[in-house]
Parts: sequence; C-alpha cells; structure tokens
Amino acid sequence: MAFWDSSAIVPLLCRQAETSTVRQYWRRLGRIIVWWGTPVEVQSALARLKRDGEITEKEYDQALKKLEALRDSWSEITPTMRVRDIAEALPSTNNVRAADALQLAAALVWTNEKPRNKPFVCFDKILTAAARAQGFAIYEYTRPRQAKKS
Repeated sequence: MAFWDSSAIVPLLCRQAETSTVRQYWRRLGRIIVWWGTPVEVQSALARLKRDGEITEKEYDQALKKLEALRDSWSEITPTMRVRDIAEALPSTNNVRAADALQLAAALVWTNEKPRNKPFVCFDKILTAAARAQGFAIYEYTRPRQAKKS
C-alpha cells in the first residue's frame, strides 16, 4: 500500500517516459491511496496533454476509461477538518503550494501523522522534498542518463 500523487498516476493511464517505472511501483507496492482531489488533478493533466498534442483524442478517451477503472480499486482520503488543519501549516514549513499541501496533509492523515518510511510515489520535485522531510519513503522517477558523445 502506498500514497500516490497525481504526477505518478498520469503515467499509469497514458504512455509517458515514467510509465514503466510506475507500473513496477504499482506491482511492488499494491493498493493505491490518493487524496480526494486526485481525480480532478489527473483529469486536468490529461486535458493539458491532449491540448498540447502530447496525446491524441483516442489516447485521452482511453486514459479516462483507465482512470475510472483505477478509481474503483484505490482508496481516497476525504477532505476532513484534520486534513485542512495539517495542510494550513505546510506551506510555511515545507515550501509547498496549496494543492500540494492538501496532498501531503492527506498522506499524513493516512499514516496517522506517523509517516516513517511509508511509501509515497511522486514525480514532483517540490512535493517529493516535502514528503521526504516528513519521513516518507519516496518512490520517484529518475531520468536515465544519456551516454556521453565522444
């Protein structure tokens, strides 16, 4: 079981550089935990990919279908007062914006505020740094190094 940021969910739904990595994480970590706003973030990211021509209309439609199937299997942390209370403190102490603060707060609620080495799958550098500072075990994407030209 692991908490997943939308930056790691999108490559599960459409082909990207990170897709093989996230599939490995999914097989290894099992059940996906997300925050309540993840479906909105994911649909926004998919719409941007389509708008920017990075995915086709057909790929977009397929990704939305995969999202619906994935939603049936994941667990969501709902927008409770505790999530909001934790999120309010995070921007000043962890250099995160509002959505990332809510995301990290939801992950902290999932762990009963004891994140020590709990898996957190994320490809966003700022959110990854904040989650690492809280004590989560980070599963991120590292771009392959290109061979040096001789």
